[in-house]
Amino acid sequence: MIQAVLFDLDGTFADTAPDLAAALNHTRATCGLPPLSLKTIRPQASHGSRGLLKLGFGIDPDAPGYDALRDIFLEHYEQHISAHTRLFPGMAELVNELESRGIKWCIVTNKPHRYTLPLMQALGYADRAACLVSGDTCEYSKPHPAPLIHACELAGADPAHCLYLGDDLRDMQAANAANMPGIIANYGYVGSDASVDNWQAKGSVDNPQELIRYLEL
Repeated sequence: MIQAVLFDLDGTFADTAPDLAAALNHTRATCGLPPLSLKTIRPQASHGSRGLLKLGFGIDPDAPGYDALRDIFLEHYEQHISAHTRLFPGMAELVNELESRGIKWCIVTNKPHRYTLPLMQALGYADRAACLVSGDTCEYSKPHPAPLIHACELAGADPAHCLYLGDDLRDMQAANAANMPGIIANYGYVGSDASVDNWQAKGSVDNPQELIRYLEL
């Protein structure tokens, strides 16, 4: 039986793309560039500021001016972190089901803690989670298994009897490395060009509530 369910945050637990897109387009506007569509930005929303700035400006962290753009992006995002972010449809019902069964749940994200905690508080779920493991909680972030293993330790669960739901290749890599069944959140920010058949996942779901069928693995 499953002892705990771990969730990625961006693109899995909550639809954060609208606020991330707003931050990117604000940053582009400061440079006199037109906004990008949410449809264009959404597939990169799980990749953090680095991936979004790469999309918006075609630059890498070692490029001149990168730090200034990142600071503009992050300042805007922090100030508007929950303006349009919502749980994905069916996630609230899934969390309720887990809690009714006495199954603990956790957030394991590469998002820094300074953004993870206020966002989860704004959504009203920070105190309900068994733990919040952010990108800077452990020495390593995903795809390293350390954050998932740490979350299991905090939840008092065996990784082999947990599930990790995520929408990115690194989520499945981390799950496999932690000896934990990984489930792909097809409803998240999985790009149309993603080779999900090669992600070595245990399964996939088209909406959060479908995860219930994996609770008795």
